[in-house]
Amino acid sequence: MTEQTWPAPAKLNLMLHITGRTDDGYHQLQTVFQILDFGDQLTFTPIPQGIKLTCNNPELETDDNLILKAVEQLRPYAEKAAALNGQASNVTGWHIHLDKRLPMGGGVGGGSSDCATTLIALNQLWECGLTTEQLATIGVSLGADVPVFIHGKTGWAEGIGEQISPYELPELWYLVVHPDCFVSTAKIFSDKALTRDCEISKIRDFLAQGGPKRGLNVMQPVVLEHYPKVKEALDWLIQFCPDARMTGSGSCLFAPFDNEREARKIALRCKWPHFVARGINTSPLIS
Repeated sequence: MTEQTWPAPAKLNLMLHITGRTDDGYHQLQTVFQILDFGDQLTFTPIPQGIKLTCNNPELETDDNLILKAVEQLRPYAEKAAALNGQASNVTGWHIHLDKRLPMGGGVGGGSSDCATTLIALNQLWECGLTTEQLATIGVSLGADVPVFIHGKTGWAEGIGEQISPYELPELWYLVVHPDCFVSTAKIFSDKALTRDCEISKIRDFLAQGGPKRGLNVMQPVVLEHYPKVKEALDWLIQFCPDARMTGSGSCLFAPFDNEREARKIALRCKWPHFVARGINTSPLIS
C-alpha cells in the first residue's frame, strides 16, 4: 500500500432552526447544509504497526482528536475482517497527517469532517466492508455532524442532525469569514434567549423564502450578543452582501454570491481570516 490523500470538506448551514428537545436533553434541529469544495486534507501513509497522528497545528496532536476516536471505533471491524480473511489479527498501521485548513470552532464542520474522512478512508484501507449506513451509525456516536460528511450530499437534516435527506441546491460561491474568536457551543445552547420552538417546516419552505441566499440561524442573535468580534465582522460583511449570516453554532460567517469573481473581489478587502469556496452537491470524498 502507498500513501493516499483524502479530502475533508467544509459545510455551511444555510439555515438552522431548533424545534424542541428530546427527552434526554438533546436539541432537535432542522437545517439545510451545503458541502463546499474546500476543506482539510488527511494523508494516510502505511507504517508497520500502530497509529501516529501529526498535524500542521501541533495543538491538535492529542488523544482527544476525533480522528483517533474514529480509528478506535473502526479497529474492531478491521480486526474481524482480517480474521475472516485469514490475515494477521494486527491490522496495518498508519501515519495520519492532518493538513488543517478550516478554522476550529467555526461552525463549518472541520472536526466532524476529519472524523468522517478517517472512517471512510480506513473502511477502505483496512477492507472492513462496512456500508455507508453502518459508518454513519458509528459516526453519529462521535458527533451529530459526522453522518452529514459520511453521506456526502448537500441536503436537509432533522433530529439531532442524523436524519438526512439529500437535496440538490444551486451551486453558489461563498466568502467565508472567521472572526478572531472561538464561540462556545455549550454556552449558546444553554442561553435562555435561544429560540427553541421554531415551527416545524420542510425544505420547500426554505426554498420559497429565497433558498441559499436567505435563511435564518436562530443561534445568530445569541452569538452576536455575547461575541462582539462576530458582530463586528458581520456588520462589515453585510455592507457588501445583505444576506450574509452565521453558519452553525460557530463563529464563521458567510456571504453568498452568484460567481467566484464577486466573492473574491470582496475577499480582497477582508481583514479577517477567510476563504472562498463553491457550494457543491456531492462531496469530493465520495465522488
